[in-house]
Amino acid sequence: MSSPRDDVVVTTGWMAQGTRLLLGEIDALDDDALAGPSRLPDWTNAQLVAHVARNADALMRLISWARTGVETPMYVSPGARAAEIDRDAARPAEVLRADVHDSAGALAAAIAACTGKDWRRQVRSARGRAMPAADVPWMRVREVWLHAVDLGGGSATMADLPGDLVVTMLDDVAGMYAQRGDAPAVLLTDDDAHSWSFGSGADVADVTGSAADLLGWLTGRSDGSTLQPPGGLPNLPAWL
Repeated sequence: MSSPRDDVVVTTGWMAQGTRLLLGEIDALDDDALAGPSRLPDWTNAQLVAHVARNADALMRLISWARTGVETPMYVSPGARAAEIDRDAARPAEVLRADVHDSAGALAAAIAACTGKDWRRQVRSARGRAMPAADVPWMRVREVWLHAVDLGGGSATMADLPGDLVVTMLDDVAGMYAQRGDAPAVLLTDDDAHSWSFGSGADVADVTGSAADLLGWLTGRSDGSTLQPPGGLPNLPAWL
């Protein structure tokens, strides 16, 4: 069965909506808040913003690969990726804000120029996974929406994500856990009776709650305190 994440019309719409939210959240931070801590452990907001900007560049390289057939990997190396983030996070706040706006706009324009055959070309993620270029907008969807929530001092929460996007992200994240060998056995059920399962083991944790709260827990954005059973959630490995 096809998923909304496979439809580039749907995913580019989500990408545009999430980009507007993220950029608005970034612009609302004053310079001190931009230099302050994000909600991600050991990351400042400036590092997070620099990461989002450089992610746009990396995804543009995949779009270039799709359009030209010339292999252009996302990053030279993990070390080079980290060095770019630290370098750009140290720049003046106004430069960093302009960068994240400009890079997001350039990526949107590159994606808008793609055709059907471009979307079918095989490229590779930063982890080396072969995939059609049509996955690129979905990769950006996850970046912009989740990192909007990650900004320290911002107002965005998981509840701001559109309901159909939350369900599609749950499909995606639960599917990633299902492919791993270190995930505990879990059955998730949201308030609308959608369900997801993954992991292995004799004891299955039956976890219920709103779809947004389930997604927050699965992606490490919350401790799951709003879910049922209270205090009885298994420990999850990092999803990415």
